[in-house]
Amino acid sequence: MVGEDHPDSRSVPEGLGDAVLDALFSQSPVGLHVYDQELRLMRVNTAARLIRKFPIDRLLGRTLPELLRSFDITDPAAVERAAHRVLETGVPELDLTVRFRDRRVPPVETVSSVSVFRLQRADGTVLGLAAALTDITARVRAEAEVRLQNEAAARIGTTLDIFRTAAEFCEVVSPALADTVTVDVYDVVLGGRAPTADALDRDQTVRRVGYRSVAGPDEQGVPAVGEVDVYPPGTPYRTVLDTLAPKLIRRLRPDGGHWLDPRRRRDARILSSRAHSMLLVPIRARGVVLGLACFYRWRDPAPFDRRHLRLAQQLTTHAGQCLDNARLYGRERSAARILSGGFAYAQASAVTAVELARTHLPAGTGGGWSHAIALSGSRVALVAGDTTSGTSRPAAMSELRAAIEALADLDLPPDDILQRLHDLASRPSTPLDPAEPGVGEGTPATCLCLVYDPVSRLCTAASAGHPSPVLVHPGGAVELLDVAAGPPLGQGLAEYALTKRVLPEGSTLLICNTALLTAAGGRESMLSRLTDLFAEPQPSLQAACDSCADALAPKQPSRDAYLLLARTRTLDDSRTKAWTFPNSPESAGQARRSAVNQLAEWGLAQDVIDDTALVVSELVTNSVRYAKGPIQLRLIRDGTLVCEVTDDSSASPHLRRALETDEHGRGLFITAHLTQRWGVRPSGRGKTLWASRTLPTPPALGRGPAAEE
Repeated sequence: MVGEDHPDSRSVPEGLGDAVLDALFSQSPVGLHVYDQELRLMRVNTAARLIRKFPIDRLLGRTLPELLRSFDITDPAAVERAAHRVLETGVPELDLTVRFRDRRVPPVETVSSVSVFRLQRADGTVLGLAAALTDITARVRAEAEVRLQNEAAARIGTTLDIFRTAAEFCEVVSPALADTVTVDVYDVVLGGRAPTADALDRDQTVRRVGYRSVAGPDEQGVPAVGEVDVYPPGTPYRTVLDTLAPKLIRRLRPDGGHWLDPRRRRDARILSSRAHSMLLVPIRARGVVLGLACFYRWRDPAPFDRRHLRLAQQLTTHAGQCLDNARLYGRERSAARILSGGFAYAQASAVTAVELARTHLPAGTGGGWSHAIALSGSRVALVAGDTTSGTSRPAAMSELRAAIEALADLDLPPDDILQRLHDLASRPSTPLDPAEPGVGEGTPATCLCLVYDPVSRLCTAASAGHPSPVLVHPGGAVELLDVAAGPPLGQGLAEYALTKRVLPEGSTLLICNTALLTAAGGRESMLSRLTDLFAEPQPSLQAACDSCADALAPKQPSRDAYLLLARTRTLDDSRTKAWTFPNSPESAGQARRSAVNQLAEWGLAQDVIDDTALVVSELVTNSVRYAKGPIQLRLIRDGTLVCEVTDDSSASPHLRRALETDEHGRGLFITAHLTQRWGVRPSGRGKTLWASRTLPTPPALGRGPAAEE
């Protein structure tokens, strides 16, 4: 039994209830809303910050749905349902997270934890609801930033590829922080070199390596990924890179401000997108400035602030480390592959146009290399290079090798490849190692680029001061394949002629560098020794290669020497088929039927026939739409099945993902999904669009000497 002096039995001090109510509505840090049974707002306290921005006489008496419509709320229907549940059941709803965004310009978003409970008399009569609101905006933002940083640590840098690393960074940042994000790096970074202040004073060229926008995956930036650009003086981009201080632009003026110029492509894109706020953060790592990351907001109405700038800096710092890891890896990997001389074998299994054999005679000087690159249409590019003077130049040659692989993948002709390599070598650069000059700084380099087509047996070649290849006929006759030699890369004027020759079936190309030619006593002596050697059959191509090296260089040469033998193969009419169709809508159906009949004649599986028929239909339809003249279709059955469509249009198509409501635009998207590789190469005055897929069982090779064990 409770005694008289128990606290519960004491009388409540007079006025305590009124004091409590007064404190709740005037001093409490927790926002309080009181609603009647009809969910009309009857009273609010001073801590209800979002509400007190509006006149009280406009709020009191308004229903909950009307109040919710006064703000941009994530899910107003959920708030209404919760209020009705509490009113009906009496069970409180605790810790509901509600995001409010007011109607001001710029808008301010607030996150509140809302608890709702029912008000009733002692006899159970329901009077209404009370809602307590606690501002948790700072806590929610901090948690979101931590999650974003954790995601960046897990997702950025999964590969040692600069483009992939930049793409991962963009995927993490957009839309979590920015509506659009771009990553540009100095062009020299892609060559593995670290930009220096002196080099950047001469060349401010940057290349776009990453882009992402909430507008969709098909949206392309300006410049597009892979394209180069220069930041104009007087723009924030240039200022940030010059000062290395990040910049916050809270509000971009609608009229473009004093630096946006609608005549420039990049600025015109910013103005047309109605971007209203931006961040610019330099990308740095290990004391090296790699480029610039730009963040834009155009869909999210809230502008960037200092908090966003700090977060962008933290994310960019991590991305910069990953990008620099990729740069260093590319540099070291290229140098290691050049010094090992082993990358010719790495491609040999993938090349069906030729059989390869290689002999390397190292002298410790480095700089010489050869390479075989598989191209579209079962073709192959044979590339060889050398430094003509000086000591080891692995850094310089790694740049050229990387550039050659990229240019060859674009299916450029040999003379065009050498022209672009000459431009690269002529560009003043900073070396990877301060003790060694870079390309174009006292390191003349020679290069031979040769492309062989096993269907037509056409060999096209161009030379930048490199020794011409030797052609060994099937019967053993030896002749020099006289390729017009232009100047070494980076020296003189870039004038490279294209030499064309249809090779006999089963012939062998012999490619060497100057060191081996010198060891053999010159060109005439080399041809004489090779004639004697090939007068007798050789047990294998590799044995012939080793014998040639012994005959041409009986003593160890003073510089690294190499010898590459490529025995050509031919894909005859049983492996290829070509048709020419007029430029008319009916041609797509005709091409599809012709392809289906040919594939069935080759005995290919039905799923291969169906997929290829769809690819042929899409590619020919694309040519009918954009070309004017006749259209050629060619099928090549090799280790892969290649489909080529040639027309007179020079415009290159681009892969995009069409919407479900679009009537066009799915051709390349379908082709990319049904094949392993696809691409475009120049063809005369037009182009050839090709696609290839691996066959379940590779067929036997066409005519020509079989591969030997």
